[in-house]
Amino acid sequence: MNANQAQPLRWVLVQTSHPGNVGSAARALKTMGFGDLRLIDPKIPGVAHEAEAIALASGAGDVLATCQESPSLESSVQECSLVLGLTSRDREFGPPALDWNAARLLVRAAIQGGQKVALLFGPERTGLDNQHLSLCTHRVWLDANPLYPSLNLAQAVMVCAYTLRETLSHKLTESDISVDLKDYADPAAVAAMLDHLKEGLESIGYLDPANPKKLMPRLQALFARSRLHKEEIDLLRGIAKQMLLKKSA
Repeated sequence: MNANQAQPLRWVLVQTSHPGNVGSAARALKTMGFGDLRLIDPKIPGVAHEAEAIALASGAGDVLATCQESPSLESSVQECSLVLGLTSRDREFGPPALDWNAARLLVRAAIQGGQKVALLFGPERTGLDNQHLSLCTHRVWLDANPLYPSLNLAQAVMVCAYTLRETLSHKLTESDISVDLKDYADPAAVAAMLDHLKEGLESIGYLDPANPKKLMPRLQALFARSRLHKEEIDLLRGIAKQMLLKKSA
């Protein structure tokens, strides 16, 4: 698959520290037939042009050359109805959790249904944080040794790329997981709606900004489970708008 060709699957590395991991990830993607690599706020700006990244990419220099670097994670998940955050850590709040075997069937169903998908991989030292996961539709883990589940970033990309290549080579059957292919809102739109709703709740005194407790994380988890559609986002933003208008009246 040509790295310059528009692809439905985005591979998003968030705040990566080591140029070698970027290069190795690019090589893994090209080897398995993928190429849409996105770098979000890397620790070294322009990391794809670092000598170590180029050396470890080996023959995948085209994937590095066409990768997109951005300070905004939101921009990389826009228009994606399925956004999977790879992490081995449990969270009190956040999107629904899936193991990788179930997740890759979702990826296949989404892509075969004409949807765009993003896979997020976090910083090497800390992994994805709660803010990153707030832009995901699911939290996903790889089945590993529970006593030591940590994978090197490039290794994790290779495992996912290899197994997804295998999964995508087979068409869906009736026994596969069923996916509703309606017009889901992308996680960036959900996050913007939550910000708007937070302002509305503060304006009517329901949310105390000095003591917010866990209201917004709970709402975030609720909406992540419910998989909002675009028209539902518009409805909730309309409610938030009326809250704010009531305060200013």
